[in-house]
Amino acid sequence: MATIGYGRTSTTDQKAGLDAQERDLRAAGCEKLFIEHASGKDIARPQLAAAMEYMREGDTFIVTKLDRLARSVADLMTMVEALTAKGIQFRILAMDLDTAKPTGKLMLGVLGSVAQFEREMMLERQRDGIAAAKAAGKYKGRAPTVRMHAAEIARLHAEGLSNGQIALRLGVHRSNVGRVLKRASNGGLLA
Repeated sequence: MATIGYGRTSTTDQKAGLDAQERDLRAAGCEKLFIEHASGKDIARPQLAAAMEYMREGDTFIVTKLDRLARSVADLMTMVEALTAKGIQFRILAMDLDTAKPTGKLMLGVLGSVAQFEREMMLERQRDGIAAAKAAGKYKGRAPTVRMHAAEIARLHAEGLSNGQIALRLGVHRSNVGRVLKRASNGGLLA
């Protein structure tokens, strides 16, 4: 049974924060650390994936704070389910939460429920705000920026560039390039 720690900072500039996480994880008894610089929004977190692969039944997985591990409640619950399925205990140092104890399991469930509730309330407030702005004629929505590049997308496509190459050159997402080209091939307007 091993104790594995995971630390993350969003940027390489946050060395002090990463040093503090590493110190706290070692003080908690972590024998193996997986450390990385990755935004919480990044889907690819190779050190987290390596930690998940490394751990075995009976191990304990430790993070210093919840936000160092999960991007959302759904993300947290998915990770906890994966850890539980492998027979791995989970600890969050800053919250003194330990899923090896019944109160830790309870607190994790409560935490997940409260976070989900807050997210739903925030989305409801956002929808209400947008509806009020629309009613007042002040909400126009996001400008369809990729359509402004439609003619350029068509020209680059005709030159033989791939959707990915076009997207990279214009600074737009590849799927949007494909959408513009599909719309044009179906007889839709380019602009």
